[in-house]
Amino acid sequence: MDIRLPSVAGTFYPASQVALHDDVEAYLSAVPPLPPRSQPKAIIAPHAGYIYSGPVAAFGYAAVRPYAQQIQRVVLLAPAHRLPFRGLAVPSADVFRTPLGDVPVDRAAVDRLLELPAVQTIDRAFDNEHAIEVQLPFMQEVLGVFSLVPVVVGMAEDGDVAAAIEALWGGEETLFVVSSDLSHYLDYQTARARDARTRDAIERLAPEQLAGDDACGYLAVRGLLSVARAKGMQVRTLDMRNSGDTAGPRDQVVGYGSYAVYP
Repeated sequence: MDIRLPSVAGTFYPASQVALHDDVEAYLSAVPPLPPRSQPKAIIAPHAGYIYSGPVAAFGYAAVRPYAQQIQRVVLLAPAHRLPFRGLAVPSADVFRTPLGDVPVDRAAVDRLLELPAVQTIDRAFDNEHAIEVQLPFMQEVLGVFSLVPVVVGMAEDGDVAAAIEALWGGEETLFVVSSDLSHYLDYQTARARDARTRDAIERLAPEQLAGDDACGYLAVRGLLSVARAKGMQVRTLDMRNSGDTAGPRDQVVGYGSYAVYP
């Protein structure tokens, strides 16, 4: 069995099982009651170190938690921070491990993606890729038992990302998670204005208005929004802050947002 070990435990989040469980549950418990809605088909959640983005990411996972019994599979799409490549990458691993335990990879779903011309197996794309790894403990706490389809999005067309999403759309058993932060290293007020424009584009299902300066995961977000628009879905902003609000100075901040995509 090919097991992918954690690479950012102890830096982006605690390496201790107990401390990690306590931290994630504390973030989730701090989320106020959300308005009742139907089951989200997808969420967009940030992926920085937990002290910075954990409080915001928790909103997305709190929206999913009431439907944990229905959700059996998570398709996780994250940007490529470490390795430049074209198209979409899937791993050869059978399991992704975190301090909270092992998450099995849905190999049949991965094989289905590999039938698409833009998708290939690139294990190096997952090396030290925090945008994948930091989402997993939240999933483990909220969903318990589930299978994972991890995808790293390189330089890909919106249609390529949309095709991968459509291929695994499924029903209520499948949740899509897009891992993305918002603006990077602007001053606090400039970041708030930039991120507000990004929020508006996401809520209006306008993928063509998003670029790399707006969100590091913009290619995955654009693919998701393209599918959501075609299916007549709607997006709700659950929380939006930046590192100047959570745990950092305000001269250079990173923006974070949690969004849910509903039928």
